[in-house]
Amino acid sequence: MSFRIDQITLRHIRMPLVHFFETSFGRTYERAMILVEVSGGGISGWGEATCGENPFYNEEWTDSAWLILRDYVAPRVLHHEFGAAGEVGARTAHIRGHNMARGGLEAAAWDLEARLLGKPLYQHIGGGARREIPCGVSIGIQDTVAQLLQKIETEIKAGYQRIKMKIKPGWDIDVIKEVRKEFPSIKLMADANSAYTLKDIDHLRRLDEFYLMMIEQPLAHDEIIDHVPLQAALQTPICLDECIRSSHQAGQAIRMKACGIINIKLGRVGGFAEAVKVHDVCQANNIPVWCGGMLEAGIGRAHNIAMATLPDFVLPGDVSASKRYWSRDIITPPVEVTGRGTIVVRDEPGFGYPIDMDFLKQITVREETLR
Repeated sequence: MSFRIDQITLRHIRMPLVHFFETSFGRTYERAMILVEVSGGGISGWGEATCGENPFYNEEWTDSAWLILRDYVAPRVLHHEFGAAGEVGARTAHIRGHNMARGGLEAAAWDLEARLLGKPLYQHIGGGARREIPCGVSIGIQDTVAQLLQKIETEIKAGYQRIKMKIKPGWDIDVIKEVRKEFPSIKLMADANSAYTLKDIDHLRRLDEFYLMMIEQPLAHDEIIDHVPLQAALQTPICLDECIRSSHQAGQAIRMKACGIINIKLGRVGGFAEAVKVHDVCQANNIPVWCGGMLEAGIGRAHNIAMATLPDFVLPGDVSASKRYWSRDIITPPVEVTGRGTIVVRDEPGFGYPIDMDFLKQITVREETLR
């Protein structure tokens, strides 16, 4: 079906985390996010720009995403006749980079089209391979090893199927050794967020003794080639994250044997259309994928649930319960995880959760409607 976007509303919101989240490039206490509401045919669709508050994960940050959306993306999509939501990303593809800003609106367009069709979003993107998605958790760098062990124990008792721990130089081998000593049989992976170089190859090789599921993005955020000799030196599979922004780059990494696993983040690749292409390339080459997280609020979390129903998402992702991050989420009910460590997929039209508009108004610090 064809549709037009007649109005776009941007909302800049602030949400304090229930506990700080630390990676190799810093500690976060509060998330500043941009929500994108697109309206057409009397119905609204919603998306979330998933960039961080600072340009540390990639070049984007909250304020840059606002400007890109307002001044460059919105003028190119308002009142344009789209044959399908899959065409929206191409309309702004000539904007260099800024996938998370562009992807926030692209995802909203998919949500809008799904609602216009009366279909759940997961079906509309071609998902539905599973009705419950397997869930893992991402645990940031802690103040002490004892604190980390306590958090891991809490998440295992909650039923989560996989633990991801952040690492960096000085918080890696010895810490993982303690984790493995305490939890010898859990599914465990390490996420380096680009904290190492090829000079660390002998150091990283020591990770093989811990039987990790994978080590995620050990080298630079824009580096594919140097992961080739590193993967050849490791028994542990490398999972690429930051450096995979398109299906083309996914195909390059696979052909070069730079990795054994790929993490797909909806915003990082610019939305659902490209995410599905990355998934298809990986599936065709027997490379398993999983859904990464960016400390999303409820809308982005619900989009991740939809994406994780695609067939090649065979590994537990970072999509976890709302309460792990927020004392109150912007959707009702909040995302919940079963005792089996899964999230049950909802069948309501669009991304499947009503928005708590009263709470949304309370946490909105800036709003602008574009017509």
